[in-house]
Amino acid sequence: MRENPPVVVLRLGHRPGRDERTTTHVGLTARALGADRLVLEDVAEGRRETIADITDRFGGPFDVEVTDQPLGRIRSWDGQIVHLTMYGEPIQDVEDDLRAAHREEPLLIVVGAEKVPFEVYERADYNVGVTNQPHSEIAALAVFLDRLFDGAELDQEFEDADQRVVPKETGKRVVDAEDAPEG
Repeated sequence: MRENPPVVVLRLGHRPGRDERTTTHVGLTARALGADRLVLEDVAEGRRETIADITDRFGGPFDVEVTDQPLGRIRSWDGQIVHLTMYGEPIQDVEDDLRAAHREEPLLIVVGAEKVPFEVYERADYNVGVTNQPHSEIAALAVFLDRLFDGAELDQEFEDADQRVVPKETGKRVVDAEDAPEG
């Protein structure tokens, strides 16, 4: 899955006191489902440590950056830009084009927290909706990444993990990585 150019998720906006868990979960979803990097606005910098801690414990690679100019990242992006919005084209209508584009160049996925400036809609190569009904940005990102990677992200191996989850039918089990069963 990592042979393709990088997939970067830009969390555009963050409402302190309201979005802490949501912004963290956008990052955790991006990491777990195959993105390479998350870019946060500087007002969300505290989320970087939480996501970095998960990456340290459960493996990577996954990077988190902070910027004070998120729109500047969009303006200077050298690759395809995908804006996830419930007002966009249905994912099922553009997923083949997106997979083809991702084989050729980096992909920036913009996930808004609040009202997104119209400039984002204009600069995006694709405005994509996973549904045209109200839903969470976390759900949109999860569905989008699964469609982009065609399910392959579910089998990815995370490197340098300190801990691993051992799948069980009932209950939960987390072990030191060196004690994890093979397969």
